Amino acid sequence: MSLLRLAGRPLLASMFVAGGMSSVLSPENVAPLAEPVVRPIRERVPVLPDRTEQVVRLSGGVQVVAGIMLGLGRMPRFAALALAATLVPTTIAGHPYWQAEDAGDRAQQRIHFLKNLSMLGGLLIAADDTGGAPSLLWRGRHSARELQRHVAVMGHSVRATARPAAIAGGIRAKLPG
Repeated sequence: MSLLRLAGRPLLASMFVAGGMSSVLSPENVAPLAEPVVRPIRERVPVLPDRTEQVVRLSGGVQVVAGIMLGLGRMPRFAALALAATLVPTTIAGHPYWQAEDAGDRAQQRIHFLKNLSMLGGLLIAADDTGGAPSLLWRGRHSARELQRHVAVMGHSVRATARPAAIAGGIRAKLPG
């Protein structure tokens, strides 16, 4: 693993572990802000809990677990995607700068909104990072091409040996006795 990955993943994950713990321990602090965002999500995903505090706690739990996984390099691509999935509604609910009345508050919320977008970009890069190893999709395609190549060589080999054998068999059949 490169030094950049070794240092970068825990640094990226740290904010999610800290923020997730806060949401798990005190969901009532952010539930009022989350309600307008959670309501439409809950309508589309009926398995989510009924109370907004429970959804906030669940999202925080996902952030803690996925943040730890990303920081430790355990299934980092999956962990980064899970964090990205929780970051989008968190950003929309927590930093709606477009609704702020005060110019100073609007500027602060815009800074936090853009910070979260930057973190989302980092998570998307981490989700795409194969750690120097080819992805499963690449490996599958590469294996399929290799198999096709082997089948083609085998077909040429069979045709190359079958033709002389057929000729020899034909000659043998014409020979007397």
